Amino acid sequence: MRVIDLINSNAKTAFSFEILPPIKGTGIDKLYQTIDVLREFDPKYINITTHRSEYVYKELGNGLFQRNRLRRRPGTVAVAAAIQNKYDITVVPHILCSGFTPEDTEYVLLDLQFLGITDLLVLRGDKAKHESIFVPEPGGYAHAIELQEQINRFNQGIFIDGSEMTVTKTPFSYGVACYPEKHEEAPNMESDLYWLKKKVEAGAEYAVTQLFYDNAKYFAFVEQARKNGITVPIIPGIKPFKKLAQLNMLPKTFKVDIPETLAHEVLQCKDDAAVQQVGIEWCVQQCRELIAHGVPSIHFYSVGAADSIREVAKQIY
Repeated sequence: MRVIDLINSNAKTAFSFEILPPIKGTGIDKLYQTIDVLREFDPKYINITTHRSEYVYKELGNGLFQRNRLRRRPGTVAVAAAIQNKYDITVVPHILCSGFTPEDTEYVLLDLQFLGITDLLVLRGDKAKHESIFVPEPGGYAHAIELQEQINRFNQGIFIDGSEMTVTKTPFSYGVACYPEKHEEAPNMESDLYWLKKKVEAGAEYAVTQLFYDNAKYFAFVEQARKNGITVPIIPGIKPFKKLAQLNMLPKTFKVDIPETLAHEVLQCKDDAAVQQVGIEWCVQQCRELIAHGVPSIHFYSVGAADSIREVAKQIY
């Protein structure tokens, strides 16, 4: 069953979460532990992030360095297959423009098709760490909508070279990302909503938001999206606040505001254990308000926060 069907057929607000593939060489057991902590809440699907290769520099001596290409978190397709096989839960691997050529993407789609994995989250992805602005791979895509077009052609049985498949299978369905506080590169919210509408018109069946801590911004964003003719489910992406350092890190990394009330409560805490409790309580209030407003699903970002999410889920599911 497609993610959109799982969401629409659920009698109450659906629960889902996102995980990262393990760092190269560390094994999958810790990831399984995260899933085991959260699966009691009947997740309708699990997202698996994809990470681009980065350049690292190895010192050779005499002032010389060798530039090598490294993927710290490979294995998205294999991790998705392992989770689907072990837990029989729908998996949603991320598909990126960033760091991938159209040929790379085509082979990823073929591998997923062989595995019977047909749900995707389609994203442009972040710029490389060594880049000041986003630069696509040679011949690659600068925007998620271009990646959607390749997936749509694949669904029609057409490869990137124009040749046709002799056998086609269940087509891929997919969601996209959206930003209640505006994507950092968008000149304004109107432009951001324009491109979200274009992505929906190109085939996106739902959108998942960047994390946020102010529900009023989510509600305003959804209202504006509806006025612009965007009718697909807009799923709130949530992550419990956990550490004092996040007061500076989260706005810098994710370009989100921390509400003054939450910031004030965090600053009163003596240690991160107290901050975590404040974060849980804030998240519970957020989720209860979202559920009261009839959101079809809440999607949790679990990295470093699985224990907090479990405490939140115990109170709202």
